[in-house]
Amino acid sequence: MNFKPEFEKKNLHEPNYELIVKYMVPLNLMVTFKPDQSIQEAISTILQKKISGAPVLDEHRHLVGNLSEKDCLRIIIDHASHKLPVGNRKVADYMSTKVYSFSPATNVVEAAIEFLNSPIRRYAVVEKGALIGEISRREILRAAQDIKSTTW
Repeated sequence: MNFKPEFEKKNLHEPNYELIVKYMVPLNLMVTFKPDQSIQEAISTILQKKISGAPVLDEHRHLVGNLSEKDCLRIIIDHASHKLPVGNRKVADYMSTKVYSFSPATNVVEAAIEFLNSPIRRYAVVEKGALIGEISRREILRAAQDIKSTTW
């Protein structure tokens, strides 16, 4: 009986690029919002922390939206056009529910391609529906500094 083990076929000349998790901002260092949080409180946080937005998480850390500066500008339009009171408005009223994300298994080249083909500046990094971090164009640019000339 002949037994020939099967080996994983891999292109030995193809470089292995680092995963985005090496460069992402981990959840414990991120600003996040809750859907039922006051929109005024969220705007204050955005201004105070000098950030362009942040993910919105439910009580199980599941990503349910994203709140950006642009989303928050709608509060002015709502007030001016519809005379809506601002005081009782929540993050859920203004957040974007279409959220773009990467898997932790995404490598820096795949992320760079996505950033080049998209106007999005920040992507959530999600594992099994839960947010574990965030990666931006700037973090991918940091990865470019670490790529050795032999991997090109």
